[in-house]
Amino acid sequence: MNAAHNYFQRLSRYYLWYTACFIAFLLALGLLEREGMPRLWIGYLFMFATIVLYATIGVITRTSNVSEYYVAGRRVPALFNGMATAADWISAASFISLTGSLYLRGFDGLAYIMGWTGGYCLVALLIAPYLRKFAQYTVPDFLAARYGGGAGSRGGPVRVIAVGATIIISFTYVVAQIYAVGLIASRFTGVDFSVGIFLGLASILVCSFLGGMRAITWTQVAQYIIILVAFLIPTMWLSTKHAGNPVPQIAYGSVLPKLAQREAQLVHDPREQDVRDRFLQRAADYQRRLAGLPASWAAGKREVQRKLDAARLRNASLTEIRAAERELAAYPKNPEDAVRVWTELKASNLARARPPEPHATPFPGASDEASDIRRNNFLALALCLMMGTAALPHILMRSYTTPSVNETRVSVFWTLFFILLIYLTIPALAVLAKYDIYTFLVGSDYHHLPSWISYWANVDRVNPLINVTDINGDGIVQLAEIAIDGDVLVLATPEIGGLPYVVSGLVAAGGLAAALSTADGLLLAISNALSHDIYYKIVDPGASTQKRVTISKLLLLAVAFIAAYAASQKPADILSLVGAAFSLAASTLFPPLVAGVFWKRANHVGAVSGMVVGFVVCLFYMLHTNPSLGGSLAAAWWNIAPISAGVFGVPAGFAAIVIGSLLTAPPHRSSAGLVDYIRAPEQAADSQAPTPQ
Repeated sequence: MNAAHNYFQRLSRYYLWYTACFIAFLLALGLLEREGMPRLWIGYLFMFATIVLYATIGVITRTSNVSEYYVAGRRVPALFNGMATAADWISAASFISLTGSLYLRGFDGLAYIMGWTGGYCLVALLIAPYLRKFAQYTVPDFLAARYGGGAGSRGGPVRVIAVGATIIISFTYVVAQIYAVGLIASRFTGVDFSVGIFLGLASILVCSFLGGMRAITWTQVAQYIIILVAFLIPTMWLSTKHAGNPVPQIAYGSVLPKLAQREAQLVHDPREQDVRDRFLQRAADYQRRLAGLPASWAAGKREVQRKLDAARLRNASLTEIRAAERELAAYPKNPEDAVRVWTELKASNLARARPPEPHATPFPGASDEASDIRRNNFLALALCLMMGTAALPHILMRSYTTPSVNETRVSVFWTLFFILLIYLTIPALAVLAKYDIYTFLVGSDYHHLPSWISYWANVDRVNPLINVTDINGDGIVQLAEIAIDGDVLVLATPEIGGLPYVVSGLVAAGGLAAALSTADGLLLAISNALSHDIYYKIVDPGASTQKRVTISKLLLLAVAFIAAYAASQKPADILSLVGAAFSLAASTLFPPLVAGVFWKRANHVGAVSGMVVGFVVCLFYMLHTNPSLGGSLAAAWWNIAPISAGVFGVPAGFAAIVIGSLLTAPPHRSSAGLVDYIRAPEQAADSQAPTPQ
């Protein structure tokens, strides 16, 4: 006990010194900015300093010991494990995208806050303490032992399917994190998006490659401190600016009525209505083109080609000729392509033609039916996120790193506390940023736009993250003329609020820390599943500890580069990718994990059936209803959105477990005994725990 206390005290001193040095670094950069240091250099310094910091921790904590590499030696104190898990949990979706979702969707965006927070309650109550009591290395380890004949069992199909699920879920999630790394790096260093991805990847690999869970844990504690400071400073500034109160969780209640009043003004503003009418006209034009196919496609192509030829004949300016060339290059390649492009453009114009919805009104709709559909999707998404949280492999792995079962329970409390420090701030930031934009940007002179708009518009010129176009030509910015990507809002908040650029660099460092911390955990979950559960448990059970760790490191490298390539293709927005991962985790792993702990009759056949059926139902629904995957929203069951596919996959998985288990022989006595062990009183947990294999 005394040794553990001394270890805790030593760690506390290290991180207090680290926090003090980090604050001194911020103050120094602030002074350098006042003295005229270029913004680009500030961005470089933040990127360089944070990557060097994480790399230094990775080098110091490097290890080839199996227990240290997989579970940080099972000696991480509850407080620090809580901070590390919170950093693992607060991904790019939470730090970057969640505020943007609340900004764009209003009340509906709270489904993410409720689902992810409630999910951690499920982790604490249903899963984490029992996994720590089991004392192995991975989630497939637990499922293989529970459904395949006790601790040390190879587990056969259960282990293989669980590994497959871990890889698919974690890979989908990690692509979103690496995408965010590229977004941040390209904005704050000026490098190409794809180059930014691989710069961030280098930082990820140093920690996870050299030290596994040991290095990742201590890096994530440092990253959480950066995340917290980066998120709170601009939010507190906006809170003070608009409410005179530096506590945003309290202040934004006084800003909401002001925002509602401003929203009402914009709905009835004649100039806003004029812009919305123009978008309606554009949507109607695309509808006419769709109705006139294929003749409309051919006529349109001739017209675009004629404009280019005319510009060249009259020796028009190079800018005009290039614009005509881009228009021709962007024109649909054939009538089938025109159907897809014009349908998307029609939907986009119809969306921008709608007046702003009240931010604080729950489930607004043109009819009771429309309102009910939004409410049902809100509940379905919250449920999927809750159950997906309780089944994410990289989060559940952290329950193995604490010294005891009791420490695991305390660690979950600290995790919830550290997560809530951010999650209770996110709705406040969405309201404060929205009020700032609605009040100061809307109604401003179009020819004197803030510089941050052009910065962010140039990050991705193909699909601009923000676009302000004078649709009606009056020289005044209308709300309907602003198109903003939710992923840009948090990163641009300091500039929106008029803060020094050093705070923008700080927020970028926070977003980078959030993406890197989660990516580290996800990549380690994938490589450990392949090296420990496939290579060691199935292919070569006699492999030495050194060989097992080496195999894990090589697999980690391979998976990291594949994920980076996938992210460079910009497959979807961050929140959509993350939502898909949660539905897949909920459908595939949540039913066998819960049944494995609480129902002794669940057996091998039931577990295999549950995982396969849950995964197939969830994936089928996503493919069947997601337009970007070739499906159609018209095919949705009860109008449930594709992101909430888990609401069908989870019941199907549980039903398959029950039916498969009841129709076949009861589980082996050692499997049933494992259930009795992990649910027994805790006092004997550590002394009687199964020996790790």
